[in-house]
Amino acid sequence: MVQTPAKLITLDKFLQQPETKPPSEYTDHKIVRKPMPQGEHSTLQGDLVTSINNLVKPNRIARAYPELRCTFGGRSIVPDIAVFLWDRIPRKADGTVANQFAIAPDWTIEILSPNQSQTQVTAKILHCLEHGTQLGWLIDPSERAIFAHAPQQPLKLFQATETLLPVPDFAANLHLTVGEIFGWLLE
Repeated sequence: MVQTPAKLITLDKFLQQPETKPPSEYTDHKIVRKPMPQGEHSTLQGDLVTSINNLVKPNRIARAYPELRCTFGGRSIVPDIAVFLWDRIPRKADGTVANQFAIAPDWTIEILSPNQSQTQVTAKILHCLEHGTQLGWLIDPSERAIFAHAPQQPLKLFQATETLLPVPDFAANLHLTVGEIFGWLLE
């Protein structure tokens, strides 16, 4: 059976299309559909957003957003969690949060879903780092592993349950271990 090549599309045309569920992303002139989140993914995502926001949001340091479309550097991606410093959050003239985020997050977190390409997810994190993101996490629930990507630093792998995970400077008071994060799956 002969497969037809994927149809190429411009970023502007992609952004004019209606949103899909699960969301689609735009990379290299192609539309890529994210997998539908399942139990492990949703649990980790929800608890991480809450943990981060409980620390950084009350003092207007930063804010974590789940599944927020971010369009920058010729791509339009939807990180599982995008964290923005408070003064970088796009706003409307009246001060409310804007709908369009045309900048890279300060911290990006991806949670690998079953059958999802680790290469594609890593490429999203690297794209963010190339555009100013301070830290990227790739959480692999099936391996109980967390990879940390930072600009100009070697990739780090965290698997020991007592290991304290690296966080951006703005979230220095957030103390999460590998065991704590994966322990959320037992609750």
